Amino acid sequence: METDKTTLTDLSIFDAAEDFSVFAKFDLTRTTGGRDVLKYLYTHSLKTIEEIRDTQAILKLFIDNQQEWPLSISNGSIMMIYKFYETAVDQIPSTPSGTSAFYYKLFHGPDFGLVKYSASHAFDFLKGMHSIIKLFEKQHVPAPLAKILAKAEKNMAKPNLQIVIKREKFVDLSTGEMLAFAAFIRYHYKQLFYELLHLYFQMDAWYGMAMAVKEFKLVFPEFIESSEPVLKAKGLYHSLITEPVPYDVELNNEKNFIFLTGANMAGKSTFIKAVGGAVFLAHIGMGVPAAELKISLFDGLLSNINVIDNVVKGESYFFNEVRRIKDTVLKVMDKRKWLILIDELFKGTNIQDAMKCSTVVIQGLIKVKHSLFILSTHLYEISDDLKPYQNIDFKYFETGINGDDLKFSYQLKEGVSNDRFGYLILKNEKVTDLLDDI
Repeated sequence: METDKTTLTDLSIFDAAEDFSVFAKFDLTRTTGGRDVLKYLYTHSLKTIEEIRDTQAILKLFIDNQQEWPLSISNGSIMMIYKFYETAVDQIPSTPSGTSAFYYKLFHGPDFGLVKYSASHAFDFLKGMHSIIKLFEKQHVPAPLAKILAKAEKNMAKPNLQIVIKREKFVDLSTGEMLAFAAFIRYHYKQLFYELLHLYFQMDAWYGMAMAVKEFKLVFPEFIESSEPVLKAKGLYHSLITEPVPYDVELNNEKNFIFLTGANMAGKSTFIKAVGGAVFLAHIGMGVPAAELKISLFDGLLSNINVIDNVVKGESYFFNEVRRIKDTVLKVMDKRKWLILIDELFKGTNIQDAMKCSTVVIQGLIKVKHSLFILSTHLYEISDDLKPYQNIDFKYFETGINGDDLKFSYQLKEGVSNDRFGYLILKNEKVTDLLDDI
């Protein structure tokens, strides 16, 4: 599924500081290398339903076998393996006798200490990889995982590594056996060891995704083979909200455009981001924050939410809004299935201009039947001109008022809202009092 950096930022998939993002919340990998692979997976959505289903199956398999997953492989161990290859040490005897092993320990004390410590971490890593291979040996595994396991097994099928399989713990090795093991992995196994590490990083990325699905009670979406775009969700919510209110939403070929209205803070932006976030996660094979999600494969996901001006280029906010809409129109003209998310069209111009521009854009976009659209706006007045179009679904978030207090239900309802509470919010925040005191 095609997307871009702006969309990933709009949907909080990534955050500049990475402390408040979907990626940061769902990153439960155990290693830095696994995290790097996970980030790659987040930026390279899967292209076919088969790939997505394979990934879902792998995550389910990892969840089912969580108790057997080898925790002996740690990020610290992997760091020590890299350090072992990158640090100069005196030549390690490849076939040490008892005497030569003793002399190496005696006359190369500092190097011996590093070699022994590094070899212990390498032993633990290889032991863990062997456990993973044995864990899935008699289970039916999806093709992507089977390929990795087969390659890992081939890489480990070296006579010099049989000691890892035969001995339960590293401390069971004699000094001579330890030095022979260390010499082999340093002088004859470096490239294969690096390949083995990267194979593990891929599995660690899947493991982190699987643990996130389990910990946050995500559900795997059902992908529908369809030539037309379909999105049907029950109990959908935003994964970064502490106490979210779930939504039910449906978009299809007959109703492919949601015209969303509601007051400030009523929940429009959160809803749009919740839908976009779920569709994004579905296309990388993850579970989604919903009770149920049925979805077709999308070719692209594009948002128009947090447009900014560009002082350096001398581009105004409105100009960049127009540029983003132009890009959107060009995308949906390619006849592929897109999900387009637009939050507040044309905030950078006056209300009359915004109404005219918004109406023109919407009347153009609703002619596109092969994509789905969600558009929020404060300009409820333009809804009258749009009501003749049968494929528009009018939704709103209701805001109640009790005296000077606003009550937000965050419930998605049928119809159009004409709520305007900007002045009341200004008053409740004591801004009017401050102005009176000037």
